[in-house]
Amino acid sequence: MEKNIKNVDFHYQSNNAAHRTIEISTKQLIVRRGQSFLLTLEMTKPFSVGDPLSFTVETGPDPSEMHGTRSEFGNPSPLYASDVKAIWMYNIDRSANLQRGIVTLSVTPPADAPVGKYLLSAQIMREKVILGWLVVLFNPWCSDDWVYLPDERERQEYVMNEQGLIYKGTSRYLHPMAWDFGQFEEEMVDICIKLLDVNPKHARNPANDVSARCNPIYVSRVISAMVNSNGDRGVLAGCWGDNYHGGVAPTHWISSVSILQKWYQKNCHPVKYGQCWVFAGVMCTVMRFLGIPCRVVTNFQSAHDTNNSLTIDECFDDYGLRAKESQDSVWNFHVWVEGWMKRPDLKRGDSYDGWQVLDPTPQELSGGVHCCGPTPVAAILQGDTDLKYDVPFVFSEVNADIVKWMISASGSKRKMHSDTMTVGQNISTKAVGLNMREDITNSYKHREGSARERTIFKRAARLSSGDDEEAGAADKPLEVDMKIEEDTKMLSGQDVKLRLKLSSRDRTSRTLFIRVNAQAMRYNGKPAHSIQSTVQERMLLPGQDVILPIHIPFSVYSKYMLGCDSMKVSAVAIDKQRQDDIYEAEADITLEDPPISMRVVGVARVNCAMTLEVEFTNPLNETLRNCNLTVIGSGLFRSDYVESNTMEMQPNTTLKLTIITTPYRAGLKTVLADFDCSAFRDIKGSCVVDVKP
Repeated sequence: MEKNIKNVDFHYQSNNAAHRTIEISTKQLIVRRGQSFLLTLEMTKPFSVGDPLSFTVETGPDPSEMHGTRSEFGNPSPLYASDVKAIWMYNIDRSANLQRGIVTLSVTPPADAPVGKYLLSAQIMREKVILGWLVVLFNPWCSDDWVYLPDERERQEYVMNEQGLIYKGTSRYLHPMAWDFGQFEEEMVDICIKLLDVNPKHARNPANDVSARCNPIYVSRVISAMVNSNGDRGVLAGCWGDNYHGGVAPTHWISSVSILQKWYQKNCHPVKYGQCWVFAGVMCTVMRFLGIPCRVVTNFQSAHDTNNSLTIDECFDDYGLRAKESQDSVWNFHVWVEGWMKRPDLKRGDSYDGWQVLDPTPQELSGGVHCCGPTPVAAILQGDTDLKYDVPFVFSEVNADIVKWMISASGSKRKMHSDTMTVGQNISTKAVGLNMREDITNSYKHREGSARERTIFKRAARLSSGDDEEAGAADKPLEVDMKIEEDTKMLSGQDVKLRLKLSSRDRTSRTLFIRVNAQAMRYNGKPAHSIQSTVQERMLLPGQDVILPIHIPFSVYSKYMLGCDSMKVSAVAIDKQRQDDIYEAEADITLEDPPISMRVVGVARVNCAMTLEVEFTNPLNETLRNCNLTVIGSGLFRSDYVESNTMEMQPNTTLKLTIITTPYRAGLKTVLADFDCSAFRDIKGSCVVDVKP
């Protein structure tokens, strides 16, 4: 029998450009739901508008109209039952040369189509022809899509931008780290669909899972679970200790692309290792690829509340060192993502639409799975802890109260004081269109110390616990004010110089027993090593200040800080006459790394050799050993550029490297570098490159 269709044109270039997926591929059709694309069939005979021509699209292992995973559309129009979901349609371009058999159609996937890979086939007369595959993504440009984002500048930032900033450090020393999301690298199609297909819900019920991929609430929750490998075949294994055997330290990573590629190439075995900012960076890549607007968010002084009590117990021993009494902790910072979507499932109008917290770092179980969210940011602001998903946990992260206890050698426990102000500071994300920080704290909480903030806290505690117990009661004012101040800039490789200032708030003379400790800390609030400890007695007179210098030499702290994120300097003062009077102050210090400088020589153009110069100066009077430089950048490097770890750098010398690469995509791109050696762990550098067509 003679074939009716002899050729099909998917118009890859023009369709993908119109659907803003041209960065992903020019060789396969990738479209966004709710938006039409062109398809041209070349027939063997003349064609008339009324001639029978129908199409079928199918996705998943058991496609059906009831699940919205199969749609038959065209002429003759199929008769659908009322419960059929996700109906596709087409229109014929009447201006095309139909008499010559050239049929151009405008095909529209519905705005509620499940995202994923579809097989498209056509039927004309009695002939059924498989035309090929296409990929359907969420569409933040379509007002009928639940991920619709009205602002074009925000769509460019939260969907299209392949590079970004992730904030780390402490609330006093926060700093940005450039990150390569790389969601438009071509292999991301297979990687992201694979990530959905290996999730446990798909294994249990493939038809239901693929059908549910129409819903960004469901999809984002699956991604949150699959970015970590706890309980499934997820992307990253977490490690918060010292032993990174079989993998690399989380601080090494600067790109999601190499992590996702490794996972995919290793047949979905977890990549080792990740911590919160790595999990969040990878999740942001997958979300942006699928078309869900997404941004990375850092919460400084982030509480980890294990029992939803909205309070964090911190215990100290007689020496002022952090004791291991409580399962709760306060992290220097914690990183999650926000995804933008509607929340009709909460059945309260549009009150909870917009940004939703999603956290792929495995902390607590949510519905029996290591995931978190989507949690409406609006619900956190209002203290609506009775809503799904995980609102009490995220509320605690940004607004828990800290209760500090002293545990004596005999085991007795004394309350030192409560802190209602510290948790949840400088909540940060990259600003739209700028390499600058945007502070979004006000979207999560009312001003600390305000009556509104305390009212919301009490409401959240009541809804979370189900009783009317008074929460967050303030302590009596302290009679001695203590604070730790810095004397010099905090630079890695130099001595740390601080001062402890004590001021009396009453007319009493008192003798104070003062202990000052410095500890190397992991960013999740866990002490790693004790660096030094000093003790002294001082008389504090009314109306006078006592200043105690704190000096921590580089030679003392360097060996302890190599695998740690910050240094906690804490001071505890006990009144010798009234030993129940205990005063405490602490400071979390992040040391600033020496810089890496990078610059492009000349003009960068697509498919032309580009020269990059990298410089790093050793600021120490010691030789740096096992030096290792990694350079990457989506659109610039097809794979990681690695300079051998046999390099050594003599004291106070400068390393200069020239790297040649060939850019393969135009536009503003970012080069990122990671430098690791015996004295400095994973120093970062970056520069922006404008690649001309």
